[in-house]
Order: sequence, then C-alpha cells, then structure tokens
Amino acid sequence: MEIIKTLGEFILDQQRDYPEASGELTSLFSSIRLAAKVLHREINKAGLADITGAANAENVQGEEQQKLDVYANERFKNALAQRGVVCGIASEEEEQFVKFEETKNLEGKYVVLIDPLDGSSNIDVNVSVGTIFSVYKRVSPVGSHVTEADFLQPGHQQVAAGYVIYGSSTMLVYSTGKGVNGFTYDPTIGVFCLSHPDLMIPKDGKIYSVNEGNYIHFPEGVKKYIKYCQEEDDSTNRPYTSRYIGSLVSDFHRNLIKGGLYLYPTSSRYPNGKLRLLYECNPMAYLIEQAGGKAMAGPDQRIMDIEPTTLHQRCPLFVGSPNMVDKLNEFISEHG
Repeated sequence: MEIIKTLGEFILDQQRDYPEASGELTSLFSSIRLAAKVLHREINKAGLADITGAANAENVQGEEQQKLDVYANERFKNALAQRGVVCGIASEEEEQFVKFEETKNLEGKYVVLIDPLDGSSNIDVNVSVGTIFSVYKRVSPVGSHVTEADFLQPGHQQVAAGYVIYGSSTMLVYSTGKGVNGFTYDPTIGVFCLSHPDLMIPKDGKIYSVNEGNYIHFPEGVKKYIKYCQEEDDSTNRPYTSRYIGSLVSDFHRNLIKGGLYLYPTSSRYPNGKLRLLYECNPMAYLIEQAGGKAMAGPDQRIMDIEPTTLHQRCPLFVGSPNMVDKLNEFISEHG
C-alpha cells in the first residue's frame, strides 16, 4: 500500500534537517493550513449559502469586494494572529498593514503578506479561485510593534511563499527555499497529503495566458510576441495554445504543471501594470524560480529585485517557463 505523507509530517521532516529551527515557521504554516480548510468548506457551499455576490463595499484599489473576499480576509487574519509567531500582516483587502497587539505577537519573528481570495469574482460562476501568501522575517526589533518597513522588503528576502487553489480539488503549493511541493486536501480525513513532490516547470511550454481582450492596449513588443505565439511553425511547435482563466492562481498552477507563460503587461489602461507586487507578483516569482522558471517585469528587471515603495504597488508580470520568458523579453527589448 502506498504510504501517504501529510503536510504536517512533511513539515516536521524538513524541520529535522535544520537543527537550529525553532518550529515557528511550522506553526505559521499550521495557521495557513487551518484557514485554508475553513475557506475550502465555505467555497464548497457557494450557491447553497448566502456567501456569493458583492459585499457592497470596495477595497483599497477601488475594486468591488465580494462577500467571500471579506470572509477570507478575516479567517486568515484571525488564524495568523492566534499562534504568536506573526507580528502583523498586510492584505490586499486592507488599506494599511495590520498590527497584532498581543504580547505574544510582539515577540513574533515573521510578517505575512496575503491575497486572501484571488479571482473571487469567479466564485459566482463556479470557477477556480485561490489564496496567495508570502512570508518575511521582520526587520523591526523583536518585541516592538510591526512597522511598514517590515512589509516593504524586496521579494528576494522572502523566507517562504505559496498558494492554495480551490478547484476540482483543493491544493496547497509552497516553498521555503528548498524546492516546491504540492499537497492535495482530502476532505474525508481532513488533511493535506503530498501529491506533487519536487515540482519543476518545463523549460518550454505551449500555453500562453493573457487577457487578449486588452490586446489593443498592450505595448508593441507584447503584441508582436502574441502574434508570434499564434503563428504556425513546426520547428518551434507553434502555434501555441491560448488559455486564460482570469484567476492568477489557476493560470499559474496550470502553467507550472504543464509549462507555459502568464502575461499581465503594462497597458494604456494600467500604465504600471495591474497586479500587486507584494501580494501577487513576489510570491509567484519566488515559487517559479524555485521550480526552475523565471519571473520578470521586463527585460533585465527581475520581479524579486524590485524595491517596493508602497503596500499596494502595482507591477507588470511575465512568469513561467524560462525559455518562453526569454523569448518574450527579446520582443519587448526590440519593439518596446
């Protein structure tokens, strides 16, 4: 019989490889795991309970919040506050960072940045959504209140990142800097089980993921790359396949497994890009690099080298199979 390794067992095994580890990061992941289970339960009741639709409010970006956006934000915030290892969080749904005031939290070594429910507008039509998270060590003194500087760190300072995808099955995919591993939730026993060990993205892919409805607004180099993807050429296995779900977690997850490229460029509508550097771009960049891929904001502009200046800073994102990212950068370099 195949031996099943749970997420908890996997984390403990990894902790044994680091005698200096104190277990705080393990406790942090337990909080994320618990909140993900609760959110899995609520998402699977969509259509049966009054949790779909708009919450009649806007987030800091001016985007209409869904009821589940608010619910997910509260669940993750509460779970992360309980164990005393996190001193504060920054959320895409909150205008300012959140300080955890209890004494145990002041001693916490970590901050978490989170998009509690990516693609939440898809809930109403039963399309996959996700949670994206990023973990940093605080730079303020342990024992003090968390400061904005704790959150405005470049992506290469991350100590862990991951996402949860709520789809045909619920999966948690994460890295602590030693590769990427995926765990599928088994609701019959209430645990995440290792299902995708040592994930590596193929160097080449045949999928490009972009909202082509915005094509007219894209920079010339991106337009020409999209046309390149659509051209027939047997020597490079083109044309490629266009696949776009509209949920970053879902598009990223598919391309990670199968190989491909996700694009959200600057445009005349979003001159700085639309995705958030801290809550979406940095954690996905960390994961893709751990899986052998690349994440860029443009030629010679690695996502994780960008110095953030504001909590809700926006950024273009090109992420996926390394050879596809390199080819796109060629087009952008040549055509702008």
